[in-house]
Amino acid sequence: MKIYFSCSLTGGRDDEAVYGLIVDHLVSRSHEVLTAHLARPEVMEAEKVVDAHEVYLRDVAWVEECDACIAEVSTPSHGVGYEIAYALGLGKPVLCCYKQGAVVSKMILGNDSQNLSLGPYESDSQVLEVIDRFTDDLKGG
Repeated sequence: MKIYFSCSLTGGRDDEAVYGLIVDHLVSRSHEVLTAHLARPEVMEAEKVVDAHEVYLRDVAWVEECDACIAEVSTPSHGVGYEIAYALGLGKPVLCCYKQGAVVSKMILGNDSQNLSLGPYESDSQVLEVIDRFTDDLKGG
């Protein structure tokens, strides 16, 4: 399955370790993560040289191409919110996972779209379980 992984870049990288864990887990389960580079420590340096319009066009194309979107939303990010809304507008299934106790936008928590799943978690192993349930449900089991 093609997954668009969305996470905070300019909003802060405090959750970078869990981003890497999520992407590595998805890849280990044979998913194609179109945005795997976003989970890596060197992404901030690499993205500095990419024009904002190019980022927009690239990321929109990846959202259009993906089968599903998984967003880690513990750290607020305008871009992540945009990507979630865009994916939902296209009818894509979206999982928003976040650390239990994180302050998450009410626009996400209050969204009753049938394509939006919420996945609060307390540990690294629990976030992977949340992701597995989401992807397994999409695959039909």
